[in-house]
Formats: sequence, C-alpha cells, structure tokens
Amino acid sequence: MGRPDPEEGQLPAPVKPPDGGWGWIVLLGCFVITGFSYAFPKAVSVYFKELMKDFHVGYSDTAWISSIMLAMLYGTGPVCSIMVNQFGCRPVMLIGGLLASAGMILASFTTNIIELYLTAGVLTGLGMALNFQPSLIMLGTYFDKRRPLANGLAAAGSPVFLSSLSPLGQVLLEKFGWRGGFLIMGGLLLNCCTCGAVMRPLDMGMKKKMGKAQDKYEAKEMLPIGGKSEDGISTTDGTKKGKKAKKKPKKGKKLLDFSIFSNRGFIIYTISKFILVLGLFVPPILLVNYAKDIGVPDTEAAFLLSIIGFIDIFARPACGMVAGLKWVRPHVAYLFSFSMLFNGLTDICSARASNYTGLVIFCVFFGISYGMVGALQFEVLMAIVGSQKFSSAIGLVLLIEAFAVLIGPPSAGR
Repeated sequence: MGRPDPEEGQLPAPVKPPDGGWGWIVLLGCFVITGFSYAFPKAVSVYFKELMKDFHVGYSDTAWISSIMLAMLYGTGPVCSIMVNQFGCRPVMLIGGLLASAGMILASFTTNIIELYLTAGVLTGLGMALNFQPSLIMLGTYFDKRRPLANGLAAAGSPVFLSSLSPLGQVLLEKFGWRGGFLIMGGLLLNCCTCGAVMRPLDMGMKKKMGKAQDKYEAKEMLPIGGKSEDGISTTDGTKKGKKAKKKPKKGKKLLDFSIFSNRGFIIYTISKFILVLGLFVPPILLVNYAKDIGVPDTEAAFLLSIIGFIDIFARPACGMVAGLKWVRPHVAYLFSFSMLFNGLTDICSARASNYTGLVIFCVFFGISYGMVGALQFEVLMAIVGSQKFSSAIGLVLLIEAFAVLIGPPSAGR
C-alpha cells in the first residue's frame, strides 16, 4: 500500500510520443523510404524506351514493371502488418532493404520482359513494401501533436527523390545503358537498410528507465530496516508473478485487426482511395513516353517529372503545416476531399495539353494536387482509426488499393 510497484507503475499505458528528439532521425529515415517507395517506380520509366527496343515490346508491356512494383507496395500490406506485429519494424525494414536492392541487381542480368517482372517488379516491390509501411508506423508512434507536419515532411521525400532520380536515371542510361543503370540503382536501394537501422522502438528508453527504477527499489527493500525486508521479498515475488501474468495475453495478440471494417469512416476512406488510385499514378508513369511521342527531346521529356517533383516538394510540407493548424485539423478530412477533387479535375484538363508548354502547365497543377493528396492521405487514415489500429488499417487499405494500382497504368497504356 502506498509503494509504487515499478512494473505496475511504468507500463499501464502506451508510451507518450515525444514529438521530437530521436523522432527527427526517424522522420529523416521515413523521408528517404517514402522517396524510394513512391518515386522509384516512376523514375524507372525513363528506361522504358530502351527496354521496348531490346525486348521488342510495347507501352503496355513496359508499364507493367512500374505497376507490379506499386502493386507489391500496396498488395502486400496485410503481410507487412502481420510481420511488423510479430517481429517489430526494424528487422522487417532491414530485410526489405536487402530484397529491394537484390531485385534491381538481378534485373540488370535479365534476358526477357518476364524476368524483369519477377525481379524489378515483384522482388524490388516487395522489398520497398517491407520498408514503407513500418516507417509510417514508426513515424506515428514518435509524433502526435506535430504529426500532420511530420507526415507532410516525410511525404516530401517522394517529390525530392522523383526530381533527382529521373534525371539521374537518364544520365545512367546514356553512360552505362539500362543494365548498368539498374545495377547502380540497386546499390542506391541499400540505403533503405540504413534507414531501417535507425528505427529504434519507442519503448526501449522506457524499459531502461524501468530497469533502473526496479534496481533502486529492490536495493532499498533489501536494507534490514524493521520488517521492510520481508515486505520487499513479498513485493518482489508479487512483481515476478505479475510479469508472468502479463506475458500470457501476448499469445492472443491479433496479427491483423479486421474490426476496423465496422468503422463507417474507414469504409468510405477505402472506397474513395480505390477510385482515386485508379488514375493517380498514370500521369507520372506514362508522361515521359507520351512527351517523346509528340516530338519532345528525351532530356526535356525527363525534365517534366522533375517539374512535378519540384512543385511537390513545397506542396507537401505546406499542406502538412496547414493541416496542423488548430482550426483546420478537426476538419482535415474535408481538405483531403478537396485535394482528391482537384487532382481529378487536373487530369481531365490535361487532355488539352498537346505541346511542351501545355505539358509544363499540367505538371505544375498536377504537382500541387498530387502533393496535397500525398501529405494528407495517411494523416486522415490515422485520424479515422487511431494509432493503435493504424498498422492493421494501412495494411488492409494498401491491399485494396493494389488492385487499382495494378490495372490503372496498363489500361491507360492501351
């Protein structure tokens, strides 16, 4: 009575997000992972023209490479959720980085388009999926009050990498060919392992503090002052029993929580995202080849993706800051709805772009709308389901969106 039990007093509730500290390092890792996950499937499109010549295939065939990458990124969501809940974020991300790199390295030795689907598509896509989802989960555990800003800054990794990987891919293609470019890209993907290594579990520091508190408490109770030693022994025994009792519930831990489907907001979010994703990735994937077909030089065509990326760099953090305002955050779902409508209208108006100037104007507005969607999508999802169910929610959402990602770009290619 009156004595604080170290085991009982320190772990009654989840650890409070620090909104800073090591969280900024986690944010940097999430920035890099998001950049590779979203920009890489689009940046690979600069190699499509050469792949079409070497393998004698068409637009739709090469578009499947990016579609399979994105489909793996989305479709393996439940698998990632189960692995994260079972093993934790850091081990899953380290394995994912190795798989992503191995996929591109093996792709540089392929002899037909099917082998490219299996290596660059399936293997690299799976590796990026095992990095992407755990990084978002870690970001959500380290940030609460500043989460909209953190999500916006992390999402900015996509345009930053897109604006750099696309021109880099063009340079590598001209100097080393598509095989050499794939090999070097595979080496770059090893940086995902470094990002995975910095994803330190948030409760690690708490456990160390608990250990110190436990040692001090036991040392104090062992002092022969009256009957305190007996109390200390009984309390220690009670603590050990408490530990055993607390270990048992872990056996019944849910690897994937399907109860979120009873949330009406989650269902509406999932349906709207499915419709959006059908066309969201079509312009970035097919834009370069379309520009080349209407007579735009190769370098200027690749630069179009850089324009989207440059606008997107400022759109995502700015949208994250706006979403974090006190009078906006409670209504962030409405801002997300506006961003989806804006993106759809931009795509409709793109049909009038028949020259390079028109394509540049389209890229500017598409970059703004695309950045707004990217900055808000996971913030809205976490606001709907809460941080405790976020790992399961994002896995199931990504699985449903995978079907839209898989059929969208190839259908547009035809």
